[in-house]
Amino acid sequence: MAADWLLVETFGGSRCEPTVLAVGSNPKNMVPLRSVLGRGPFLADVLGVTARIVEGRQSVEARTTTGKRRVIGHPLLAYGGLVHGVYLWVGPLDEDPPPRDPAGAWHINLTLHVSSRSDDLLRLYGTRSDRWRNEHDLAELFAYQRLTTNADEAKALALIVRATAGAEHLATWTVNRDDGVRRAVHFACRCIEVKTPGGRVELIVRGITHDIGPAESVPTAPPPTPVLLAQQIVAAEATPGRWRAIADLRTMRLLKWLDNPMPGLAWTLDSPHHPAIHREDLRSAVGLSKELASSGRAGGVLRFRREDGEWMKVAVSAALIALDQHTTAALVTLTLSDHGKVD
Repeated sequence: MAADWLLVETFGGSRCEPTVLAVGSNPKNMVPLRSVLGRGPFLADVLGVTARIVEGRQSVEARTTTGKRRVIGHPLLAYGGLVHGVYLWVGPLDEDPPPRDPAGAWHINLTLHVSSRSDDLLRLYGTRSDRWRNEHDLAELFAYQRLTTNADEAKALALIVRATAGAEHLATWTVNRDDGVRRAVHFACRCIEVKTPGGRVELIVRGITHDIGPAESVPTAPPPTPVLLAQQIVAAEATPGRWRAIADLRTMRLLKWLDNPMPGLAWTLDSPHHPAIHREDLRSAVGLSKELASSGRAGGVLRFRREDGEWMKVAVSAALIALDQHTTAALVTLTLSDHGKVD
């Protein structure tokens, strides 16, 4: 076995055999451990150490069954404490492992529309510790120019919209760190069903983001400008006083802003007031969604909650867009109506 660290995912917990996401800085597309280690004497040792880490949520070091090597494992903890992945190294007893590439765990609760980032991921992003926020609204995943996506961005959005247990996605994107450094990252995720203590089943996407080097040195990393031709065309149509976003057609919840966020609108998880449509306009919102699904276009006026807790009247126009051959979403344009604020 090479002396590189293995990065493996444990999204399914102790019930599922882990798969390899990377050997050193070289990404692997969730390949079985046995395909990397072979059927040599270390496979059972590595699987045993991994299982102990998933259960105990702590680092483990153990000798192999031959007694001539050691296995070292370190957990990648998600926010909340679950083990999403493990760094693994097998080497001689008198040899020290090499440095590990940064990686961070994350998860998205699709049922609650909340995404969570581990402290490790925030370090990877170069975020100052006094600015750490571990939980966000799902739409904040793509906000603030944090990520430069690749041509598969629509596929990633489709996974969110049409999530089913077992669905997976892997990609290489670019992270624009808070210190201005651009890093290539490889990420992998899987959608699973989780039963809550109250008996409700929630859809959760569990993922790991792995720093694989400077963006300029990784050919598969996206360039600084967006690579999606369709997104470039849409961006060219930006108009002052209008704000555009992609929304889930079924729920009309925000997935991604195409422009800067609409000023004053409550849309982030840390806003003093939670995002909402006025309850008297919910029927109109449902009708707008149905009209959009049937005819491809729809429009109306809805009241959305402001950051200050008041309501703002917004003209909404929406067009149907395809994320992939099976999944559609809403391209929504928002315009203030009657000066916006409702007393």
